Amino acid sequence: MEERVYAGCFTRAFGPEPDAGTPTVVLVHGLGLSGRYFVPLARRLARTGVTVLVPDLPGNARSRHTVRRMPDVEQTADALARWHRRLVPGPSLLVANSVGCQVAAALASHHPSLVDRLVLLGPALTPRVSAWRQGGRLLKDASREPLALIRVAAADYLLTGPLRFVASLRHALRDATVAFEGHLARVTVPTLVVRGTGDTIASEAWVRRVARLVADGRAADMAGAAHAAHYSTPDTVAELIERFAAGETP
Repeated sequence: MEERVYAGCFTRAFGPEPDAGTPTVVLVHGLGLSGRYFVPLARRLARTGVTVLVPDLPGNARSRHTVRRMPDVEQTADALARWHRRLVPGPSLLVANSVGCQVAAALASHHPSLVDRLVLLGPALTPRVSAWRQGGRLLKDASREPLALIRVAAADYLLTGPLRFVASLRHALRDATVAFEGHLARVTVPTLVVRGTGDTIASEAWVRRVARLVADGRAADMAGAAHAAHYSTPDTVAELIERFAAGETP
């Protein structure tokens, strides 16, 4: 694994250097976190020879000092697009988790040439669901996640800081209410929406709706996993992503 800063984003890189002849996978983390909880999945994907890039989004964790104010979802997507153009020579397979799915949807909507395929893992936040209810779902899900993930998440939240976390949450809630579904409706690339069957944050009904909103969407369940299926079952999620990238129907 290599660690560098590109275009304002601290970035973990796995596998070969980005090259036009090598497929690239970009992993986009959730609210207030870093790319650290994607490391098990990144290592597994890179074993097949693909390039895997895992940025800390602007304002989060080790990219927290790259911006003065926490950007909203669309500003984050635009920053990620600038990072992508500087680092990746062509379109990538974009994989996002939780609120990172809102960023990924905005990027695929506004910068479609950068995305070849899209994988949304436990897309959140659900439109028109209150912050209190969303918070209750998060607490319930935490009891179903591996203890190692809770430690990683707690350290990332502290690194990002409470003020930036709250600002990011406000931006995400507003995006979920006014823009998320519209961004999804403008996504034209093949899209796989994955939900752990134990996920209390992204409901089965919402995941199925996301798969219907995009032009070419399909949904898949991950048995026994919760919201962060990519962390608790990285091998299984990697196999699902690889089959999807090869054009197979999950």
